[in-house]
Amino acid sequence: MTDLQVISEPAAAVAALDPMRRDILAALAEPGSATSVAAALRLPRQKVNYHLRTLEAHGLVHEVGTRQRRGLRERLVQASATAYLVGPDALGDLAADPARTDRLSSRYLIALAARLVREVGQLASLADAAGKPLASLAIDTEIRFASASDRAAFTADLRDAVLALSARYHDERAPDGRTHRLVIAAHPTLPPQTTTKEPT
Repeated sequence: MTDLQVISEPAAAVAALDPMRRDILAALAEPGSATSVAAALRLPRQKVNYHLRTLEAHGLVHEVGTRQRRGLRERLVQASATAYLVGPDALGDLAADPARTDRLSSRYLIALAARLVREVGQLASLADAAGKPLASLAIDTEIRFASASDRAAFTADLRDAVLALSARYHDERAPDGRTHRLVIAAHPTLPPQTTTKEPT
């Protein structure tokens, strides 16, 4: 079981987005059987079995063992991940593509994020299959700018630093080198959610 699985197949995305199947996947964060899931969700075991077969066919549920229950052999299954993300590949030709997006718009950042999910998701799957770690880097922080001019100055400094580092470490002729994609993004944070009180 992995902590995050990117779903790239359209049929698998449809299976995972079905409300009942979502509940079944959540119930299978720990190994369980059709009987235990049916009891937890108060559903007929036959219906749970049907949905389990669909989820298993799309690689969202895996058999992890068996146990004897009332003289019968019972299959134990578990969700393939604790969390899922539907990748852009699930949309086929409609998937976000930076090449088809205005570079000066906020949608371009979303398209870059979609490409990041697609590429890293595919690489992570290949690395998992090979039993090897995937070399990656992620930096996540927040900066509160005092003014728009400070934000512009930070952007210029960051650009210069990235250009200098890229020039220092990029080696087009390295025989054993491997190209890495660097994406740097900044956007305002969402405002804190406020709870609306019921009128008295």
